[in-house]
Amino acid sequence: MTHFSPWVTPLNHRTVEPLYGGHQIEYEDLPCTIDVTGPLLYTLFQERWQDVQIGHVVEGSVLELEFTEAPKICILYDGYLTVVTQAWHLHLCLEEHLGGPLCKTPPELRQQRLIQRASLYRRLNEKGQPRSWGIQFWNGAGEKMMNLFLPNPFLGEDEDLLPLGKPQLEKLSLYEELRQIYVLGNQPIPYNHNPLKRPYLSVCRSSRCYPSRQWKPIYDALQQAVEETGTEVTVMNAGCLEVCKLGPVVFYSGDRTWYTRVTPEVAKQIVQDHVIEGNPVSKHLYPPN
Repeated sequence: MTHFSPWVTPLNHRTVEPLYGGHQIEYEDLPCTIDVTGPLLYTLFQERWQDVQIGHVVEGSVLELEFTEAPKICILYDGYLTVVTQAWHLHLCLEEHLGGPLCKTPPELRQQRLIQRASLYRRLNEKGQPRSWGIQFWNGAGEKMMNLFLPNPFLGEDEDLLPLGKPQLEKLSLYEELRQIYVLGNQPIPYNHNPLKRPYLSVCRSSRCYPSRQWKPIYDALQQAVEETGTEVTVMNAGCLEVCKLGPVVFYSGDRTWYTRVTPEVAKQIVQDHVIEGNPVSKHLYPPN
């Protein structure tokens, strides 16, 4: 695991995109490294979920989704951040997506999918007055990816416009806090490690691949071994871990390792030998050494 610094080095890069009728978007870029985007998105999705909306904005189409409660899942798998709510889910490429254990994704496609630019923004009206705030991402092809909408002081409940001259300026506190940390570097990231890099063990539960296999005993064995050893690793299950017909399959995020043909006994061995002692269980590795 690389050293994590809570201090962001500012890019000091501001641009203005002209829009119709004298409107503009002001962008202030922030670094796109995983130790910046990881804490930023974890904060917004796990701790401030009630204050943000997710969307996509292109000419002629706008999508806006809101959280009704904290996400059920917020993890990083093979470069993609996956966030799952009760009604919808999203994927956003924060690191190179290698393409599973066999690394099938071509290098040029890895770069195209990856976030290559991120900015805090303000939309300004024809008088130069800010009217909306958010975060915009771009991929390696320069295309706009998803958009995060931050609290707007001009909107009340149910997106109703507030009376003229009576904005709720306290709603800008989240934008200002993020700007001080991630754009200006005046305050530290509020973690002593990257929360999206916390290691986890995941068991494939895909009935499409293994309709006759039982993943639950493997999950239970991993959970028991983690509790008995006191190691700080989360145990979860996943719909697909990209290794078919070799189940039960287990993935360890700590060093991006896949295991096949896992039994409860092997699951306990994975925790003790690999997670704790750093020695992978070579007989069950995929692909084989």
